[in-house]
Amino acid sequence: MTAPAAGRLARFRRTREAPQQWAAVAWGALGIIAVMLIWELYKFLGPAEGVVVGAVSGQTGSGVMILPRTHDRAMPHIWDMAARLFESTSGGSTPPLWVSVASAALLTLGIAAVGWLIGVVVGAFFGLIMQRWRIVEWGLLPWIVVSQIVPLIAFAPVVNAIGSQISRGGAPWPQWLSVAIIASYLAFFPVAIGVLRGLNAPDRIHVDLLQTYAAGYWPTILRLRLPAAVPYLLPALRLAAANAVLGAVVAEVSIGMRGGIGRMLIQLAGQASSDPAAPWGPTFGSIALGLIAAGSVALIALGLKKYRRGEATA
Repeated sequence: MTAPAAGRLARFRRTREAPQQWAAVAWGALGIIAVMLIWELYKFLGPAEGVVVGAVSGQTGSGVMILPRTHDRAMPHIWDMAARLFESTSGGSTPPLWVSVASAALLTLGIAAVGWLIGVVVGAFFGLIMQRWRIVEWGLLPWIVVSQIVPLIAFAPVVNAIGSQISRGGAPWPQWLSVAIIASYLAFFPVAIGVLRGLNAPDRIHVDLLQTYAAGYWPTILRLRLPAAVPYLLPALRLAAANAVLGAVVAEVSIGMRGGIGRMLIQLAGQASSDPAAPWGPTFGSIALGLIAAGSVALIALGLKKYRRGEATA
């Protein structure tokens, strides 16, 4: 292909991708607006005390609630949640709630980033050895899948206890490292699966071609399998980033680490009866953290743009 033709093809691809990107942004904004409208519509139409099935007369708390309550203590208005962000966090001279949320979110984001890096290294290692030896895939892949059904809220105190024992033994083990390890536990799974699928993606004819050139295992990995894995790896990295944030927030709650957004969420949730809009601040902050973490992978994708054709969905 001549240089002018290649330039025209590149411009055509850019002009075709731009409307798709804006359409994705528009649909995302419409989704957020739809959730807000559904919230306010249900608050307006729903029963103040919810709907309970199987309640016994005279017994408080009996029965199963199938529809949530809609009074202001249970479901504050969206504008009340927004206004609460600019009020004092806990009265007095404390900073506005959004400042406290941002500070806690930055700490959690840093810990989640460490967990993501650990998860990427571990997941890439597992994916690589599973692709290299089929018997390892047969033996290891079921355990990798089973590992994700272990309740994180039960796994976190175990990791924290091990870290405490290491610290008492003389080796430094800060509490945030336990949170990062727990975050990596959720992050490594999509990376391992993405690497395995991606490294197996090349057609057999291409693998045979390199074998005819007497290319060894590592040249085949670097020149063929790894570039072919990019469309599978990028969605896996985005999912791993979101999982790392989730793991960090749950770990902070489980082991009681102070300063992060998970701990802040629990503290403000305990005041929900008197200040129902306050817990929604760190809740929105946690959502924003997941979006920021997943979106940060786009910076990696920019450098790998030419390998992203046919990118798999997460």
